[in-house]
Amino acid sequence: MLTYIICSYNTSAIDQKVLLQFGGFGKGILKMKAVVQSEFGDASVLTYSDIEIPKIEDKACLIKVAFTSVNYADIKTRIGNKGKESFPFILGLDAAGTIVESNANSPFSIGDRVIAFPKSGSYAEYVIANEPLVFKIPDSLSFEQAAAMPTVSMLSYILLHEIGQIKASDSIVIHSAAGGVGSMLVQLAKLAGVQKVIATVGNIDKVNYVKKLGADVVCTYESFTQEALKQTNNQGANIIFDSVAGDVTSMSLDCLALYGTLVQFGNSSGKAGTFKTSDVHSSCRNVKGFSLGTTRKHHPARLTPVAEKVIELFDSKQIKLRIAQIFHLSDAAEAHQLIESRNYEGKVLLKV
Repeated sequence: MLTYIICSYNTSAIDQKVLLQFGGFGKGILKMKAVVQSEFGDASVLTYSDIEIPKIEDKACLIKVAFTSVNYADIKTRIGNKGKESFPFILGLDAAGTIVESNANSPFSIGDRVIAFPKSGSYAEYVIANEPLVFKIPDSLSFEQAAAMPTVSMLSYILLHEIGQIKASDSIVIHSAAGGVGSMLVQLAKLAGVQKVIATVGNIDKVNYVKKLGADVVCTYESFTQEALKQTNNQGANIIFDSVAGDVTSMSLDCLALYGTLVQFGNSSGKAGTFKTSDVHSSCRNVKGFSLGTTRKHHPARLTPVAEKVIELFDSKQIKLRIAQIFHLSDAAEAHQLIESRNYEGKVLLKV
């Protein structure tokens, strides 16, 4: 909900329909609801607050958010495991919504439906995003599916096709396959014709869900090493996608084939994965790392062709994401508690 406060502010470029709800055009500051964090801690540190709508800068857009997703990275940031933060701040990596303000000569116009990676968090009614990190979506793609996809689908596509460089003849292992990225990796791998997809889950109750996504074999972390060797005639998996780290990393190397690739892109276990140089050079294996956050910051142009591909795949319904649950923005703490419980399948969204 927006609050209209009379004072000096240039609102001429803001969406007319929004302003008319508060008495039409004029001089004023618009405020919005956002989930603000002022200290590290459990979910109770998330505060539903009134703050000023941010002002756009050059080559940026103001977006009215419809939905934003909750990612495990949000949990790590909230508790302080992602490094230093300047308080207060707003969590959230991505959003789906509508352009309400843009600059002259912008490729985006008021009313465009988009997905975006905002500059300063997405748990808010309005967000600012730099133009290279904003992507148009067709009217036929729902905001719910659009909000579920940006982080997990772009990350998964790059992991499979650019970092892992999968081939149809490969046997691969995908860890944490019931989560957002895992769900995407399984579907995209099968869409690419990968011969055998071996998936792991932390809870055996998630086996059927992951099999429906297309996984050929689903097992727990305790048994995946033996299962991967069994499924590959003791040759090992060609590529293993690891977002867990810790013990899972060393166990993955125990079933990685000669000339195989371990793709490491997270540490949801909270522990560092370790290996010896002899684990790779003598077997001609390699370990590759990738971070979508680093790429957004240092090489955003790399995401544009990927965004176009995954948007088309979603719009044509070749891939989709299960929406585990939708919470209102004011209930962000409950959404975090669900993510931390790991008792969900697919993506958790916040409705703004």
